Amino acid sequence: MWTPLSKKDNLMNDVFKFMLDLEEPWKLADIEYDPQEEAWHLFIDFERGALFACPHCGAPCKAYDAEKKQWRHLDIWKWKTYLHARVPRTDCKQCNKITLIPVKWSRPLSHFTLDFEAWAMRLMAEMPVNAAARELREHDTRMWRIFHHYVNRAMTELDVSLVRRIAIDETSSRRGHRYITLFVDVDTKTVLFATEGKGKDTLARFNQYLLQKGVESAQIQEICCDMSPAFIRGIEEHFPTAEMTFDKFHVMKMVNEAVDEVRKAEQKEEPGLKRTKYLWLKNKTNLKAEQRDTLESLKDKNLKTGRAYRLKLAMQELWTTPHVFADVYLREWLGWARRSQLGAMMDLAKTVKQHEEGILRWFHSRMTNGLLEGINGLVQAAKRKARGYRNVHNLIAMVYMTANKHRLPALAAHRP
Repeated sequence: MWTPLSKKDNLMNDVFKFMLDLEEPWKLADIEYDPQEEAWHLFIDFERGALFACPHCGAPCKAYDAEKKQWRHLDIWKWKTYLHARVPRTDCKQCNKITLIPVKWSRPLSHFTLDFEAWAMRLMAEMPVNAAARELREHDTRMWRIFHHYVNRAMTELDVSLVRRIAIDETSSRRGHRYITLFVDVDTKTVLFATEGKGKDTLARFNQYLLQKGVESAQIQEICCDMSPAFIRGIEEHFPTAEMTFDKFHVMKMVNEAVDEVRKAEQKEEPGLKRTKYLWLKNKTNLKAEQRDTLESLKDKNLKTGRAYRLKLAMQELWTTPHVFADVYLREWLGWARRSQLGAMMDLAKTVKQHEEGILRWFHSRMTNGLLEGINGLVQAAKRKARGYRNVHNLIAMVYMTANKHRLPALAAHRP
Protein backbone atom coordinates (compact mmCIF):
# COMPACT_ATOMS: atom_id res chain seq x y z
CA MET A 1 0.00 0.00 0.00
CA TRP A 2 1.58 3.26 -1.13
CA THR A 3 1.14 6.25 1.14
CA PRO A 4 0.79 9.64 -0.62
CA LEU A 5 2.63 12.46 1.03
CA SER A 6 0.35 14.98 2.70
CA LYS A 7 -0.56 17.84 0.38
CA LYS A 8 0.03 20.15 3.30
CA ASP A 9 3.66 19.14 3.59
CA ASN A 10 4.90 21.91 1.33
CA LEU A 11 8.34 21.90 2.90
CA MET A 12 8.92 18.26 1.94
CA ASN A 13 7.66 18.99 -1.58
CA ASP A 14 10.12 21.85 -1.87
CA VAL A 15 12.99 19.64 -0.70
CA PHE A 16 12.26 17.02 -3.36
CA LYS A 17 11.85 19.67 -6.08
CA PHE A 18 15.17 21.20 -5.14
CA MET A 19 16.89 17.81 -5.21
CA LEU A 20 15.50 16.94 -8.65
CA ASP A 21 16.35 20.32 -10.21
CA LEU A 22 13.55 19.99 -12.78
CA GLU A 23 13.18 22.38 -15.69
CA GLU A 24 10.03 23.42 -17.56
CA PRO A 25 7.84 21.85 -18.70
CA TRP A 26 8.64 19.09 -16.17
CA LYS A 27 7.25 19.31 -12.64
CA LEU A 28 7.00 17.11 -9.58
CA ALA A 29 3.41 15.89 -9.65
CA ASP A 30 3.26 13.53 -6.68
CA ILE A 31 5.32 11.86 -3.94
CA GLU A 32 4.45 8.47 -2.46
CA TYR A 33 6.15 6.24 0.10
CA ASP A 34 6.02 2.42 -0.04
CA PRO A 35 6.48 1.15 3.56
CA GLN A 36 6.83 -2.49 2.47
CA GLU A 37 9.78 -1.81 0.13
CA GLU A 38 10.86 1.19 2.20
CA ALA A 39 11.14 3.30 -0.94
CA TRP A 40 10.20 6.75 -2.18
CA HIS A 41 8.40 7.07 -5.50
CA LEU A 42 8.57 10.49 -7.14
CA PHE A 43 6.20 11.11 -10.03
CA ILE A 44 7.27 13.64 -12.65
CA ASP A 45 4.84 14.91 -15.29
CA PHE A 46 4.10 17.78 -17.68
CA GLU A 47 1.01 19.83 -18.45
CA ARG A 48 -1.17 18.93 -21.38
CA GLY A 49 -0.11 20.95 -24.43
CA ALA A 50 3.47 21.46 -23.16
CA LEU A 51 6.12 21.98 -25.81
CA PHE A 52 9.38 20.00 -26.08
CA ALA A 53 12.37 20.85 -28.23
CA CYS A 54 12.96 18.35 -31.01
CA PRO A 55 16.38 16.74 -30.28
CA HIS A 56 17.14 16.72 -34.03
CA CYS A 57 16.29 20.25 -35.16
CA GLY A 58 15.31 22.07 -31.95
CA ALA A 59 11.83 22.98 -33.16
CA PRO A 60 9.12 23.15 -30.42
CA CYS A 61 6.80 20.13 -30.61
CA LYS A 62 3.71 18.95 -28.76
CA ALA A 63 3.53 15.41 -27.40
CA TYR A 64 1.04 13.15 -29.15
CA ASP A 65 1.81 10.12 -26.98
CA ALA A 66 3.77 9.18 -23.84
CA GLU A 67 5.55 6.13 -22.52
CA LYS A 68 5.68 5.36 -18.79
CA LYS A 69 9.23 4.84 -17.47
CA GLN A 70 10.89 4.27 -14.11
CA TRP A 71 14.47 4.98 -12.95
CA ARG A 72 16.37 4.13 -9.78
CA HIS A 73 17.68 7.36 -8.27
CA LEU A 74 20.12 8.12 -5.46
CA ASP A 75 18.83 6.99 -2.08
CA ILE A 76 17.10 9.68 -0.06
CA TRP A 77 18.28 9.23 3.50
CA LYS A 78 18.31 5.42 3.97
CA TRP A 79 15.48 4.67 1.54
CA LYS A 80 15.60 3.65 -2.10
CA THR A 81 14.19 6.27 -4.42
CA TYR A 82 12.54 5.83 -7.83
CA LEU A 83 11.56 8.40 -10.40
CA HIS A 84 8.47 7.81 -12.56
CA ALA A 85 7.54 9.83 -15.62
CA ARG A 86 5.47 9.79 -18.77
CA VAL A 87 8.12 10.36 -21.42
CA PRO A 88 6.58 12.20 -24.39
CA ARG A 89 6.81 11.09 -27.99
CA THR A 90 6.68 13.85 -30.62
CA ASP A 91 6.16 13.98 -34.38
CA CYS A 92 8.26 16.90 -35.57
CA LYS A 93 6.72 18.59 -38.62
CA GLN A 94 9.93 20.44 -39.39
CA CYS A 95 12.32 17.48 -39.69
CA ASN A 96 9.56 14.88 -40.13
CA LYS A 97 10.86 12.56 -37.38
CA ILE A 98 9.02 10.73 -34.62
CA THR A 99 11.10 10.89 -31.45
CA LEU A 100 10.91 9.80 -27.83
CA ILE A 101 12.07 12.96 -26.07
CA PRO A 102 15.27 12.40 -24.04
CA VAL A 103 15.11 13.31 -20.35
CA LYS A 104 17.94 15.20 -18.72
CA TRP A 105 18.11 12.96 -15.64
CA SER A 106 18.90 9.70 -17.46
CA ARG A 107 20.66 8.44 -20.56
CA PRO A 108 18.62 6.54 -23.20
CA LEU A 109 17.80 2.89 -22.41
CA SER A 110 19.12 3.15 -18.86
CA HIS A 111 17.00 2.21 -15.84
CA PHE A 112 19.05 4.50 -13.57
CA THR A 113 19.40 8.23 -13.23
CA LEU A 114 22.69 9.84 -14.18
CA ASP A 115 23.32 10.80 -10.56
CA PHE A 116 22.89 7.18 -9.47
CA GLU A 117 25.29 6.00 -12.20
CA ALA A 118 27.88 8.61 -11.22
CA TRP A 119 27.78 7.40 -7.63
CA ALA A 120 27.94 3.76 -8.75
CA MET A 121 31.02 4.49 -10.87
CA ARG A 122 32.76 6.17 -7.94
CA LEU A 123 32.10 3.13 -5.76
CA MET A 124 33.19 0.64 -8.43
CA ALA A 125 36.43 2.56 -8.94
CA GLU A 126 37.33 1.98 -5.28
CA MET A 127 35.91 -1.44 -4.39
CA PRO A 128 34.96 -4.78 -6.01
CA VAL A 129 31.88 -4.50 -8.21
CA ASN A 130 29.94 -7.11 -6.24
CA ALA A 131 30.69 -5.16 -3.03
CA ALA A 132 29.48 -1.94 -4.69
CA ALA A 133 26.35 -3.78 -5.82
CA ARG A 134 25.64 -4.86 -2.24
CA GLU A 135 26.18 -1.31 -1.01
CA LEU A 136 23.73 -0.01 -3.64
CA ARG A 137 21.30 -2.89 -3.16
CA GLU A 138 21.37 -3.79 -6.84
CA HIS A 139 22.32 -6.91 -8.79
CA ASP A 140 25.96 -6.85 -9.88
CA THR A 141 24.98 -7.66 -13.48
CA ARG A 142 23.21 -4.30 -13.69
CA MET A 143 26.25 -2.60 -12.16
CA TRP A 144 28.53 -4.17 -14.79
CA ARG A 145 26.27 -2.73 -17.52
CA ILE A 146 26.77 0.77 -16.09
CA PHE A 147 30.50 0.14 -15.75
CA HIS A 148 30.91 -1.04 -19.35
CA HIS A 149 28.95 1.91 -20.72
CA TYR A 150 31.19 4.56 -19.16
CA VAL A 151 34.48 2.71 -19.65
CA ASN A 152 33.65 1.96 -23.29
CA ARG A 153 32.69 5.59 -23.86
CA ALA A 154 35.90 6.83 -22.30
CA MET A 155 38.03 4.41 -24.31
CA THR A 156 36.21 5.42 -27.50
CA GLU A 157 37.12 9.05 -26.80
CA LEU A 158 40.78 8.16 -26.14
CA ASP A 159 43.04 10.05 -28.55
CA VAL A 160 45.61 7.74 -30.22
CA SER A 161 46.58 10.09 -33.03
CA LEU A 162 50.08 10.69 -31.61
CA VAL A 163 50.94 7.12 -30.64
CA ARG A 164 54.33 6.08 -31.98
CA ARG A 165 55.87 3.70 -29.45
CA ILE A 166 54.16 0.63 -28.04
CA ALA A 167 55.05 -1.90 -25.34
CA ILE A 168 53.38 -5.32 -25.35
CA ASP A 169 53.08 -7.82 -22.52
CA GLU A 170 50.76 -10.59 -21.44
CA THR A 171 49.41 -11.20 -17.96
CA SER A 172 47.34 -14.02 -16.52
CA SER A 173 43.61 -13.44 -16.37
CA ARG A 174 42.96 -16.48 -14.20
CA ARG A 175 44.48 -19.81 -13.30
CA GLY A 176 44.88 -22.41 -16.01
CA HIS A 177 47.08 -20.50 -18.48
CA ARG A 178 44.42 -17.94 -19.38
CA TYR A 179 45.94 -14.64 -20.47
CA ILE A 180 45.16 -11.14 -21.63
CA THR A 181 47.63 -9.11 -23.70
CA LEU A 182 48.12 -5.40 -23.02
CA PHE A 183 49.20 -2.78 -25.55
CA VAL A 184 50.57 0.32 -23.83
CA ASP A 185 51.59 3.72 -25.17
CA VAL A 186 55.12 4.02 -23.78
CA ASP A 187 55.13 7.82 -23.84
CA THR A 188 51.82 8.41 -22.04
CA LYS A 189 51.81 5.12 -20.05
CA THR A 190 48.22 4.53 -21.15
CA VAL A 191 46.73 1.10 -21.77
CA LEU A 192 45.39 1.55 -25.29
CA PHE A 193 44.05 -1.92 -25.88
CA ALA A 194 43.65 -5.21 -24.03
CA THR A 195 42.50 -8.50 -25.52
CA GLU A 196 42.17 -12.13 -24.53
CA GLY A 197 45.03 -14.48 -25.40
CA LYS A 198 48.74 -13.97 -25.99
CA GLY A 199 49.41 -15.11 -29.55
CA LYS A 200 49.89 -13.60 -32.98
CA ASP A 201 46.15 -12.94 -33.24
CA THR A 202 46.40 -10.29 -30.52
CA LEU A 203 48.55 -8.18 -32.87
CA ALA A 204 45.91 -8.52 -35.59
CA ARG A 205 43.23 -7.30 -33.18
CA PHE A 206 45.35 -4.37 -32.07
CA ASN A 207 45.99 -3.41 -35.69
CA GLN A 208 42.24 -3.52 -36.35
CA TYR A 209 41.64 -1.34 -33.27
CA LEU A 210 44.07 1.28 -34.59
CA LEU A 211 42.48 1.23 -38.04
CA GLN A 212 39.07 1.85 -36.47
CA LYS A 213 40.61 4.87 -34.73
CA GLY A 214 42.01 6.12 -38.04
CA VAL A 215 45.62 5.14 -37.34
CA GLU A 216 47.61 3.23 -39.96
CA SER A 217 50.02 0.53 -38.80
CA ALA A 218 52.94 2.48 -40.31
CA GLN A 219 52.45 5.17 -37.64
CA ILE A 220 53.81 2.73 -35.03
CA GLN A 221 57.57 3.19 -35.21
CA GLU A 222 58.81 1.22 -32.20
CA ILE A 223 57.48 -1.86 -30.42
CA CYS A 224 58.95 -3.37 -27.26
CA CYS A 225 58.11 -6.97 -26.34
CA ASP A 226 59.66 -10.19 -25.10
CA MET A 227 61.10 -12.80 -27.46
CA SER A 228 57.83 -14.68 -27.91
CA PRO A 229 57.83 -16.14 -31.45
CA ALA A 230 54.11 -15.41 -31.67
CA PHE A 231 54.63 -11.71 -30.89
CA ILE A 232 57.52 -11.50 -33.36
CA ARG A 233 55.48 -13.08 -36.18
CA GLY A 234 52.52 -10.84 -35.37
CA ILE A 235 54.66 -7.70 -35.47
CA GLU A 236 56.33 -8.71 -38.74
CA GLU A 237 52.94 -9.41 -40.34
CA HIS A 238 50.85 -6.50 -39.02
CA PHE A 239 53.48 -3.82 -38.24
CA PRO A 240 56.19 -4.53 -40.81
CA THR A 241 57.73 -1.04 -40.64
CA ALA A 242 58.08 -0.97 -36.84
CA GLU A 243 61.44 -1.52 -35.16
CA MET A 244 61.46 -4.25 -32.51
CA THR A 245 63.18 -3.82 -29.16
CA PHE A 246 63.45 -6.93 -27.03
CA ASP A 247 62.87 -6.08 -23.41
CA LYS A 248 66.17 -6.07 -21.50
CA PHE A 249 64.44 -7.30 -18.34
CA HIS A 250 63.24 -10.33 -20.31
CA VAL A 251 66.82 -10.89 -21.52
CA MET A 252 68.12 -10.82 -17.94
CA LYS A 253 65.31 -13.14 -16.85
CA MET A 254 66.52 -15.66 -19.43
CA VAL A 255 70.10 -15.25 -18.18
CA ASN A 256 68.96 -15.88 -14.59
CA GLU A 257 67.04 -18.97 -15.67
CA ALA A 258 70.16 -20.31 -17.40
CA VAL A 259 72.28 -19.67 -14.27
CA ASP A 260 69.71 -21.54 -12.17
CA GLU A 261 69.72 -24.48 -14.58
CA VAL A 262 73.50 -24.75 -14.15
CA ARG A 263 73.12 -24.57 -10.36
CA LYS A 264 70.41 -27.24 -10.22
CA ALA A 265 72.50 -29.62 -12.33
CA GLU A 266 75.65 -29.00 -10.25
CA GLN A 267 74.08 -29.20 -6.79
CA LYS A 268 73.82 -32.98 -7.17
CA GLU A 269 77.61 -33.06 -6.84
CA GLU A 270 77.97 -29.93 -4.69
CA PRO A 271 75.49 -30.08 -1.77
CA GLY A 272 76.63 -26.60 -0.69
CA LEU A 273 74.66 -25.16 -3.63
CA LYS A 274 71.33 -26.34 -2.25
CA ARG A 275 69.02 -23.55 -1.09
CA THR A 276 71.28 -20.92 -2.68
CA LYS A 277 69.06 -20.15 -5.68
CA TYR A 278 68.38 -16.50 -4.84
CA LEU A 279 72.01 -15.78 -3.94
CA TRP A 280 72.83 -16.13 -7.63
CA LEU A 281 69.69 -14.45 -8.97
CA LYS A 282 69.37 -11.34 -6.79
CA ASN A 283 71.50 -8.26 -7.25
CA LYS A 284 74.35 -8.32 -4.78
CA THR A 285 73.24 -5.02 -3.26
CA ASN A 286 69.92 -6.62 -2.28
CA LEU A 287 71.54 -9.45 -0.29
CA LYS A 288 71.98 -9.43 3.47
CA ALA A 289 75.55 -9.39 4.81
CA GLU A 290 75.44 -13.11 5.65
CA GLN A 291 74.13 -13.93 2.18
CA ARG A 292 76.88 -11.85 0.56
CA ASP A 293 79.53 -13.73 2.56
CA THR A 294 78.07 -17.07 1.45
CA LEU A 295 77.98 -15.93 -2.18
CA GLU A 296 81.62 -14.75 -2.03
CA SER A 297 82.81 -18.06 -0.62
CA LEU A 298 80.96 -20.04 -3.29
CA LYS A 299 81.84 -17.69 -6.14
CA ASP A 300 85.58 -18.08 -5.56
CA LYS A 301 85.42 -21.86 -5.80
CA ASN A 302 85.95 -23.54 -9.15
CA LEU A 303 82.21 -24.11 -9.67
CA LYS A 304 80.27 -24.24 -12.91
CA THR A 305 77.62 -22.11 -11.22
CA GLY A 306 80.28 -19.51 -10.44
CA ARG A 307 81.27 -19.36 -14.11
CA ALA A 308 77.63 -18.99 -15.12
CA TYR A 309 77.23 -16.24 -12.51
CA ARG A 310 80.18 -14.33 -13.97
CA LEU A 311 78.54 -14.55 -17.40
CA LYS A 312 75.40 -13.07 -15.85
CA LEU A 313 77.35 -10.16 -14.34
CA ALA A 314 78.99 -9.56 -17.71
CA MET A 315 75.58 -9.44 -19.42
CA GLN A 316 74.43 -6.88 -16.84
CA GLU A 317 77.37 -4.73 -17.85
CA LEU A 318 76.09 -4.68 -21.44
CA TRP A 319 73.38 -2.16 -20.52
CA THR A 320 75.94 0.35 -19.22
CA THR A 321 78.28 -0.06 -22.19
CA PRO A 322 78.59 3.02 -24.45
CA HIS A 323 76.35 2.74 -27.47
CA VAL A 324 79.20 2.65 -30.00
CA PHE A 325 80.78 -0.39 -28.34
CA ALA A 326 77.58 -2.33 -27.50
CA ASP A 327 77.61 -4.61 -30.57
CA VAL A 328 81.30 -5.49 -30.03
CA TYR A 329 80.69 -6.15 -26.33
CA LEU A 330 77.73 -8.43 -27.07
CA ARG A 331 79.70 -10.43 -29.66
CA GLU A 332 82.50 -10.95 -27.12
CA TRP A 333 79.96 -12.11 -24.53
CA LEU A 334 78.48 -14.56 -27.05
CA GLY A 335 81.92 -16.00 -27.74
CA TRP A 336 82.58 -16.42 -24.01
CA ALA A 337 79.19 -18.12 -23.47
CA ARG A 338 79.78 -20.52 -26.40
CA ARG A 339 83.20 -21.52 -25.02
CA SER A 340 81.93 -21.93 -21.47
CA GLN A 341 81.01 -25.61 -21.92
CA LEU A 342 77.92 -24.89 -19.82
CA GLY A 343 74.96 -26.35 -21.71
CA ALA A 344 72.37 -23.84 -20.45
CA MET A 345 74.63 -20.85 -21.19
CA MET A 346 75.52 -22.20 -24.65
CA ASP A 347 71.80 -22.61 -25.46
CA LEU A 348 71.18 -19.08 -24.18
CA ALA A 349 73.94 -17.77 -26.46
CA LYS A 350 72.12 -19.26 -29.48
CA THR A 351 68.89 -17.52 -28.46
CA VAL A 352 70.65 -14.20 -27.87
CA LYS A 353 72.41 -14.44 -31.23
CA GLN A 354 69.08 -15.07 -33.02
CA HIS A 355 67.62 -11.94 -31.40
CA GLU A 356 70.78 -9.82 -31.41
CA GLU A 357 69.35 -6.99 -33.50
CA GLY A 358 66.31 -6.52 -31.27
CA ILE A 359 68.44 -6.67 -28.12
CA LEU A 360 70.84 -4.01 -29.41
CA ARG A 361 67.89 -1.89 -30.54
CA TRP A 362 67.54 -0.88 -26.88
CA PHE A 363 70.53 1.42 -27.31
CA HIS A 364 68.46 3.43 -29.84
CA SER A 365 64.94 3.21 -28.43
CA ARG A 366 65.72 2.90 -24.68
CA MET A 367 62.38 1.10 -24.44
CA THR A 368 61.64 -1.57 -21.84
CA ASN A 369 58.58 -3.30 -20.47
CA GLY A 370 59.48 -2.01 -17.02
CA LEU A 371 56.44 0.25 -16.95
CA LEU A 372 54.29 -2.81 -17.62
CA GLU A 373 55.47 -4.30 -14.33
CA GLY A 374 53.73 -1.42 -12.59
CA ILE A 375 50.69 -1.85 -14.81
CA ASN A 376 50.67 -5.59 -14.06
CA GLY A 377 50.40 -4.64 -10.41
CA LEU A 378 47.37 -2.56 -11.34
CA VAL A 379 45.98 -5.54 -13.28
CA GLN A 380 46.22 -7.67 -10.14
CA ALA A 381 44.40 -4.89 -8.29
CA ALA A 382 41.81 -4.89 -11.08
CA LYS A 383 41.35 -8.64 -10.65
CA ARG A 384 40.62 -8.06 -6.97
CA LYS A 385 38.17 -5.26 -7.80
CA ALA A 386 36.54 -7.45 -10.45
CA ARG A 387 36.21 -10.35 -8.03
CA GLY A 388 33.55 -12.63 -9.46
CA TYR A 389 33.96 -10.92 -12.84
CA ARG A 390 32.59 -14.03 -14.65
CA ASN A 391 34.16 -13.23 -18.03
CA VAL A 392 37.32 -11.70 -19.42
CA HIS A 393 35.45 -8.71 -20.89
CA ASN A 394 34.59 -7.55 -17.38
CA LEU A 395 38.23 -7.92 -16.33
CA ILE A 396 39.47 -5.96 -19.36
CA ALA A 397 37.03 -3.13 -18.59
CA MET A 398 38.33 -3.07 -15.01
CA VAL A 399 41.93 -2.99 -16.30
CA TYR A 400 41.10 0.08 -18.41
CA MET A 401 39.51 1.76 -15.41
CA THR A 402 42.30 0.88 -12.97
CA ALA A 403 45.31 1.52 -15.23
CA ASN A 404 43.91 4.61 -17.01
CA LYS A 405 41.95 6.07 -14.14
CA HIS A 406 43.52 9.53 -14.36
CA ARG A 407 43.56 9.60 -18.16
CA LEU A 408 39.88 8.89 -18.84
CA PRO A 409 37.97 12.03 -17.82
CA ALA A 410 34.69 10.67 -19.19
CA LEU A 411 34.64 8.12 -16.35
CA ALA A 412 33.95 10.92 -13.89
CA ALA A 413 31.21 12.48 -15.97
CA HIS A 414 27.60 11.88 -15.10
CA ARG A 415 25.96 13.70 -17.97
CA PRO A 416 25.68 12.21 -21.49
